[in-house]
Amino acid sequence: MQTSPFLGELIGTTVLLLLGNGVVANVVLKQTKGEAAGWMVITTGWAFAVTIAVFVAKAFGSVDAHLNPAVTVAFAVATNDYNTIPTYIPAQLIGAFLGAVLVWLQYAPHWAATPAPGDKLACFATGPAIRNTGANLLSESLATLVLILGLAGISSKNLGTLAIGVGPYLVGVLVWSIGLSLGGTTGYAINPVRDLGPRIAHAILPIPGKGSSDWSYGWIPIVGPLIGGALGGVLIRWFAL
Repeated sequence: MQTSPFLGELIGTTVLLLLGNGVVANVVLKQTKGEAAGWMVITTGWAFAVTIAVFVAKAFGSVDAHLNPAVTVAFAVATNDYNTIPTYIPAQLIGAFLGAVLVWLQYAPHWAATPAPGDKLACFATGPAIRNTGANLLSESLATLVLILGLAGISSKNLGTLAIGVGPYLVGVLVWSIGLSLGGTTGYAINPVRDLGPRIAHAILPIPGKGSSDWSYGWIPIVGPLIGGALGGVLIRWFAL
């Protein structure tokens, strides 16, 4: 099988969710080696997950390695070229779902050992620390805007050419910073498929005592990042970053 942008986005996003939600499961589920390790471990694990996933996506054929519809939309708006959307976003959603399924398999004995349904859902999808629709939507939009502006800064022609291979590490640092500084309100989905794919997996997988998939909140980590992404794309275009 040949590499392709679709395959790169699919496999890269699968790895992203396997490692990203994997660290959440390691911290949140009962009787794991990382139980109760805390927010620093989760944000660090997600940062590393993004770095590795970008490398994987590029290796399998996605030069852009977006792994995130908000990023795809942002750069489509910035360039006025929307051709990547029909290819990238379906691949990202499939990959996010598959990554969540792999997390479920990896931690198979721990679901029954974890009594709280909310802890199980947290290993798949995000949720607010304080449920407030307007504030939660703003948090996701703003955090995603910072993601897009950070990506624009990393790739900016004003900074010159980065050494080969440095970019994915800087993206990981960016996501780490967002998680530490802005992630405490909603869990910083900042990526529609990062939340939607695993939430679908949570809804259909036979997880013992899993409870609700909280679809009443599920639209926020989809709409918020898309708002932030589109706004970031407009700013990139206006300022020719």
